[in-house]
Amino acid sequence: MQITVRYFAAHRDITGTDKERIDVPESSSLADIWNVLEHKYTALVPYRDRVLHACNERFCEPSTPVSAGDTVAFIPPVSGGLSVPLYVVTDQPLDAIPLQTAVAGYDMGAIVSFAGTVRDHFGDRATARLEYEAYSEMAVPVLAHIGAEAQQLFAIGKVAIHHRIGILELGETAVVVVVAAAHRGPALEAVSWIMDSIKALAPIWKKEHWADGARDWIGNEHERE
Repeated sequence: MQITVRYFAAHRDITGTDKERIDVPESSSLADIWNVLEHKYTALVPYRDRVLHACNERFCEPSTPVSAGDTVAFIPPVSGGLSVPLYVVTDQPLDAIPLQTAVAGYDMGAIVSFAGTVRDHFGDRATARLEYEAYSEMAVPVLAHIGAEAQQLFAIGKVAIHHRIGILELGETAVVVVVAAAHRGPALEAVSWIMDSIKALAPIWKKEHWADGARDWIGNEHERE
């Protein structure tokens, strides 16, 4: 199948073009396509662990499959980092990869990411889906305050927190927390503390939908399982 690959900055210099159409096997993933490009342009090899993967103008995991006609891009390092807000409440799907780049730094030896996903049960009840609601104008500053306090309490660098609202199906991500630090210990401790603080302080409510009914709206602090 044929796809279009876009090239930017150093990658454009290496390939000598800003885009090209290439043939790849059916069901190829973004990671597979990068491997093809490495064989075609060996100067891309040093960028292997330093790119963000995108398909059709959207950041994706490397394992994301690509379809015929898609446009893919492998975003090289950006001076100053990507313009990604560190604290967000959104009804759009969450992606930890841009946040990892946003908090990274040459003095940061550890980047710890936590993703809270919708599981298929709560206690002994089968979950059909979850619904989140937030006072977004207040929730975002609260998340920023939690991140700033974590930086005071732990030996960490930048923090990013994105929280989803709206209807979430099983397996979808409800919250992403990403913390950078010089060492993994403080980053791991900070992520745990941040999650507890979000549950206790953020004006975000959840409604559990079951196969045989629904639970009343509850605050995050009530869910401790």
